[in-house]
Amino acid sequence: MESWTRRDALGALVGSAAARLAADGGLEIAITPISPLTVRISIQPVENGRAVPVPSNGCLAREDWGQPAARIRDLSRPRTVPAGELTVKFGPDPLSIEIAARDGRQVQRLRVDPSTALLAFPLGDGPVLGFGEGGPQFDRRGAIDPMRSGQGGYRLHTHGGRVPVPWLIGTSGWALFINQPAGAFDLTGPEARFTPGEPKLPLDFFVIGAREPAEVMAEFARLTGPAEMPPLWSLGYQQSHRTLASREEILSEARTFREKKLPCDTLIYLGTGFCPSGWNTGHGSFTFNPSVFPDPKEMIQRLHAQHFKLALHVVIQAPKMRGTVRDKCDPAAPVEEQASCYWNAHREVFGMGVDGWWPDEGDPLDIASRLTRNRMYWEGPQLDRPNQRPYALHRNGYAGMQRFASFLWSGDVFSTWETLATQIPVGINTGLTGIPYWGTDIGGFVPTREFTAELYVRWFQFGAFCPLFRSHGRAWKLRLPWGWNTGDLGPSEINNYGEAAVPDPSELHNAQVEPICRQYLELRYRLLPYLYSAVHECCETGLPIMRALWLHYPDDAAAVARGDEYLWGRDILVAPVTEKGATSRRLYLPRGAWCDYWTNEKQEGGREINRPVELETMPLYVRAGTVLPVGPLKQYTAETVDEPLSLVVYPGADGACTVYEDDGLSFNYRRGDRMLLRAVWNDRSRNLSLRLTAGSRMLPPLERKIEVRLAGEQTGRAVTFAGRPLAVKL
Repeated sequence: MESWTRRDALGALVGSAAARLAADGGLEIAITPISPLTVRISIQPVENGRAVPVPSNGCLAREDWGQPAARIRDLSRPRTVPAGELTVKFGPDPLSIEIAARDGRQVQRLRVDPSTALLAFPLGDGPVLGFGEGGPQFDRRGAIDPMRSGQGGYRLHTHGGRVPVPWLIGTSGWALFINQPAGAFDLTGPEARFTPGEPKLPLDFFVIGAREPAEVMAEFARLTGPAEMPPLWSLGYQQSHRTLASREEILSEARTFREKKLPCDTLIYLGTGFCPSGWNTGHGSFTFNPSVFPDPKEMIQRLHAQHFKLALHVVIQAPKMRGTVRDKCDPAAPVEEQASCYWNAHREVFGMGVDGWWPDEGDPLDIASRLTRNRMYWEGPQLDRPNQRPYALHRNGYAGMQRFASFLWSGDVFSTWETLATQIPVGINTGLTGIPYWGTDIGGFVPTREFTAELYVRWFQFGAFCPLFRSHGRAWKLRLPWGWNTGDLGPSEINNYGEAAVPDPSELHNAQVEPICRQYLELRYRLLPYLYSAVHECCETGLPIMRALWLHYPDDAAAVARGDEYLWGRDILVAPVTEKGATSRRLYLPRGAWCDYWTNEKQEGGREINRPVELETMPLYVRAGTVLPVGPLKQYTAETVDEPLSLVVYPGADGACTVYEDDGLSFNYRRGDRMLLRAVWNDRSRNLSLRLTAGSRMLPPLERKIEVRLAGEQTGRAVTFAGRPLAVKL
């Protein structure tokens, strides 16, 4: 840690550099209010009398944020600039920037060395969150982070791939996003230091002065763009495959899901090159492997007839990717226009009925290229299916990828208990970075000696409460819900991993796994109305689906510091079990009353509790006052089932929910084809009121059968809702 003497020396250096540049007239500071709560500060060198523009990498939702409130070139004296509800004060020696709120609270105080673009700022009290996917968890304090992207970024085995984003949330009441340039962070002391990869300006950053977590997330969504709605089927269970044996194996496995009545929406197939026999003929190939897909169009039709979606793994090797996606591709086009050429390679296979893509690799790509690839898999499919929401599962991205409804998975993690525990805060921080559609390879990608039926079950339970619910990994047949009771692990594929190991044969006839997987598959599908509503809220507000407790309990220090549990939407607390042989799970309940989802036992919050657990139990708690929308059991998300929606009320406090519905597939919701049903619970009067929100309308059927009941009761009141306000007394 730096001594204060060294910091004072740094301050003198910064001051002299600022004075030198100011004397030369070679520096401009632009202050641009983005909103009442966010200000942009751009420190730009001046060449030939003009400020050097800030480069763009595509992460910002807009390039033009309006005219600055002030442009300062004279740094010889202090200056004060109003910026919305914030005030920006500049000091010359050393060059310092203080941002204060309307009530006088200091939001941040930053020091800048203009000659190197080094930025220093205090971390304040409380955990520091965000910072992208991967890296040291949960609180980002104490880390020296080079912000290296990809699977070599930081401890792949346990923490997964790194998608670094220079977005820091100080839970004491500030947030900072450094737009340019790229660089490294030292968060080991009370004062953080950002050092650009190349000591140069412009230095461009945004400071958010909101104290309310919801406002912080809304401001970041304003900067990098709101998330887009994915297709509903992408929120169902996704079964991934590796080495394929035959055509019959592919079709038989699909039939088994339906015969066993294990809910599943998507079948994903790895490409040959990463396994001996995948869907295609090799890396970069869009030709089906004839030994397993001899008649691909017919096979896809047969899978569609059983209501499965099909997603294919693809690898595109390129030093850069630029440009937009157009109908035509010029093979002689320069590298800056390659996105169109790359998409064109997909179109013949896409025309056979493929529903989604799994683009792998891409670690060497720069930020602009990563976002271009994300954008390509969003815009490209719409050329041929303009009114269908695309689906793509990425390994790489950056802030702004949510604008393309991109899913992100955490890479080739190892099957260990430490990995499972670490993935919880990884998911929380990824969501806090504005990337909501996230998940892991259930069970861990590389099997180890710790890969047992117990670990797989605990990971499957966690996966059921991640936005991406996908099972994938080597020894792939153990990733099937029934795979642990067949004696067949599939090809082991562990020769190139020194620490890898296949499970002990005694583990391969475990009859417990399938019923537990069934339980959590069915729970996921019953909770789809709740999940889909949380996804819509995410797109509207920037609040993630998988939420840090800080988002709703910022004044509860114990809740803010908790990174081993999270909120699923607003009302369900999830506490995954991550210890081998656990018989209890210690967890923290924030203030207020909570109800155990499994037993309906009420607990008072604001304290830690020990919850006994068996293998089939992952602790779930529902907040008092919750109106929980629960759907009928389905085998796939688009299945028509003649059972009503249930609104389950957890009494003990007033509460409300908004149930969102659209067709789940098209963009018609943008023109108003969507329903938002508002349910408000008055605990004292035991009254639930139902109404449509302004701007929404009833979707067919125009009369809805709804069951309203109290939690723990088997029966409730059946009502018919036809769009007019309705009150239900319980």
